[in-house]
Amino acid sequence: MPSFDVSRSRFRLADEHVIVLSELAAGEDLPDEFAAARKELVECGLITRAGKLSHLLLPLMKTVLSPVVVLSLEAAGRQGKLHHGMMIGQDHVVAHEMWPGSAEAEYALVEPKMLVWKLADMVNLQQAPGVREPALSVVETTVGTVEAGLSALATLPQSADQDREHVQRALAAPGTLAEPALTLLAELIVELRSSWRMTAAWQGRYEGQDDVRSRGFAVWDCGPLGYWLRELPAEPVSEERITDDSPFRLVRVEPKAIWTSITDLLPTEEEIRRAEAH
Repeated sequence: MPSFDVSRSRFRLADEHVIVLSELAAGEDLPDEFAAARKELVECGLITRAGKLSHLLLPLMKTVLSPVVVLSLEAAGRQGKLHHGMMIGQDHVVAHEMWPGSAEAEYALVEPKMLVWKLADMVNLQQAPGVREPALSVVETTVGTVEAGLSALATLPQSADQDREHVQRALAAPGTLAEPALTLLAELIVELRSSWRMTAAWQGRYEGQDDVRSRGFAVWDCGPLGYWLRELPAEPVSEERITDDSPFRLVRVEPKAIWTSITDLLPTEEEIRRAEAH
């Protein structure tokens, strides 16, 4: 059921609720399949029976319908995949965050000066004390080898020692890893809290032509083993272009480096001016 919090300008909405609000805001006819979602929005007071949107929704919908920059965050962990993000409009910034096991996401207005802090919070970026220094700072292998190790997580035994051995056997099977990288990658996978990739996209120009510009990066959060930047495959990348033989490289980084990457992900003022001109 959709709901809202007036005091903090935030809304809990499922995808179908956002579709209904977008269609109504654009003056489009609503397909019958969204009748139930529309009824829920009426019952919670976000739209009238005549289909008029509450004034509380105006900043949100203005940004959703006409974003200048769209930031996407895809996070994967043991509770499944979650999709978060942020839309930067001409007047407002809207963040949306999912919750494991829930069909609804929280949409909230963000103070523009705080958007980097908000993105860092979305990935739980922390200056964690007591992080162990690994023997290697770079791990290189293939995508297929890493996928074999990650798939082994679904059939883990009972003890931590058995977990590492189980994942290590799966990583060793393709024959692309040797020690000490083999043991380290097994430990990284066992300790993996989440892997995520963040992408920014906006309308711009390339070689004199209108074009959608984008850039991104990906990180493994391995808890006591720290943060690892996934340099290969480099983001943004289409999954259709990745094969089992594609090179895979992780590089150990400090939290401040991720903060810098988040900041650098955002378009420059000149890039935004070009985007706003479209």
